[in-house]
Amino acid sequence: METSLHRDLKRIYAGSPEHVEVAFEDFRIDAIDADGHLVEIQHAGLGSIQKKVRVLTANHRVRVVKPLIRTKWIETYESGSNNKVKSRKSPRHATFLELFPELLHFTSAFPHPNLILEVVLVDVIEKREPRPHRYRRKKQFRVLDQVLKDCGDSQQFRKAEDLWKLLNIPSPKTDFGTQEISLWLDRPRWFAQQVAYVLDRCGAIRQVGKEGNAKRYRKTTRRTRAA
Repeated sequence: METSLHRDLKRIYAGSPEHVEVAFEDFRIDAIDADGHLVEIQHAGLGSIQKKVRVLTANHRVRVVKPLIRTKWIETYESGSNNKVKSRKSPRHATFLELFPELLHFTSAFPHPNLILEVVLVDVIEKREPRPHRYRRKKQFRVLDQVLKDCGDSQQFRKAEDLWKLLNIPSPKTDFGTQEISLWLDRPRWFAQQVAYVLDRCGAIRQVGKEGNAKRYRKTTRRTRAA
């Protein structure tokens, strides 16, 4: 089921009301923006539209908009009614760095000369209702809708170098590994490994050796990408 968040973002990015939900070749496109880009709003994982984006970017300009939830207010309703029983603010929030896990299954589509990947931080209200007790092995709630409360900052990514800039760290003068990336970003080692994988696959860094079982990398000085 389409959420209110998805509908509102389509209207925001469309060049006009007529350019929402457009049939284009063999696809249904979320919108066409004022510059003529085919726009895909993708709140779910980027990997699910990787093949579609690869086909479209072969001959067309595409803009993939990835919303990341900066702040979320959770409203819980009685099952099957409009009676709100409680409301709270989620302690979890996303930053632009959360793009890296999203790119794990999108590196065959990004970067591409015909692709703009835009990340926008959004504030949302998530409406939930409790699940019946028979669904004990699933989440204890069902999401009814996500409503856009506000749009925050956004960043566009067009090439591998843009991903390196997102890290906001100086270019290292020596080889480095995921341990260094973890320290630079103040993130766990597993997150640093995801960052290194994406940067390597997109061509922002390249492997130059190993130290034990740990891979060592160097920042690229020209546009390359893994085969």
